[in-house]
Amino acid sequence: VGTTNRTRLADYAAVEDPALLLKVHPSNYRVVGFSAEAKVEELAGLGHERGVPFVYDVGSGLLDARVPWLDGPPPPWLEGEPGVRQSLESGADLVLFSGDKLLGGPQAGIIVGRANLIEHLARHPAARALRVDGATTAALAATFAAYLAGRAHELPVWRMAITAPAEIEERAQQVIDSAGITARIVDGASTLGAGSTPGAEIPTRLIELAGAADLHSRLLLHDPPILARRAAGSLVLDLRTVDQIDDAAVASALRDT
Repeated sequence: VGTTNRTRLADYAAVEDPALLLKVHPSNYRVVGFSAEAKVEELAGLGHERGVPFVYDVGSGLLDARVPWLDGPPPPWLEGEPGVRQSLESGADLVLFSGDKLLGGPQAGIIVGRANLIEHLARHPAARALRVDGATTAALAATFAAYLAGRAHELPVWRMAITAPAEIEERAQQVIDSAGITARIVDGASTLGAGSTPGAEIPTRLIELAGAADLHSRLLLHDPPILARRAAGSLVLDLRTVDQIDDAAVASALRDT
């Protein structure tokens, strides 16, 4: 319904005899400028008025827009990301979201909402063909258990995302010293990626190396391979994307190349 950049409640209301109302959050792109979208509360009201479910696909799976598992207010780079909890509270009958991305678990699709609709979906023959396997279920259970226990900040995606630039700079200097190379530490920005928070940047500190083309290839061929990024003729490494226990492997690769 509507158009790419402007969709209003009236566009939904004009549909005759709908089976359901669907709103999809653009979790991997942004529409800016001359744009408009129907609000969740409006669509929930229209759905209840028409007697059809309102389904909201929030995409990236931020469980709670208040991010209570982190200290302080929500980080600026989460601005505009809808929370699953808030979407349900605003009247959505079903909310769809990703098991990885901002949730921080395994790759999967999750549906929450009204019990009778969930039961209806579970009885559909397609549910058997599309259900996740046991290993994925176990990983999802562990992920949700971390949230329930107040340990969501320990999940890799959140642990990496909230690491302070000063800590990353300290690790970067240790990598440079251990590798015995000439390199600079410069300001930069991390992106969460994986189809979430498009355009948002997290301040970071980067290891900058000269000789991008040749060094990039040698690092890729290293065992284990090291994936760096080319920028303005240099090669940069963002340790925010590296688990701290692997810093030694990065230093070893830089030393060998």
